[in-house]
Amino acid sequence: MKPDQKTFTITELAREFDVTTRTIRFYEDQGLLEPDRLGQRRVYSRRDRVRLMLTLRGKRIGLSLQEIRELFALYDAANDDEPQLLEFIRLLSEKEAQLQQQMEDIKVVLREIGQLRTQCEQWLEKRAATLPQ
Repeated sequence: MKPDQKTFTITELAREFDVTTRTIRFYEDQGLLEPDRLGQRRVYSRRDRVRLMLTLRGKRIGLSLQEIRELFALYDAANDDEPQLLEFIRLLSEKEAQLQQQMEDIKVVLREIGQLRTQCEQWLEKRAATLPQ
């Protein structure tokens, strides 16, 4: 790490991204972050900060840690960003299709719930109408 390069502590990153330090250490254990060490202290670079941000975004859109790790590996191995971007587009397309299907499934379930609720309400109305007053 260059001496003039901006660095971050685990606490700073945890606070910035609203995650626990344990989460950051977990991502480190998974090989997604590679901080330098100063004795017992972890020192995170801008690269680590960007990787943490990308990891959290990837998780938010439903990528597995393995998929995120593969994207990082592609990026690290490539001389340009094109292979990583093409793979990322492929993963995003798959995730988009999956979410679209889930949205359709949810719509079907919501319609079924609405129909069942209506049937129950009608049953209660009929029952109330037949009870002596």
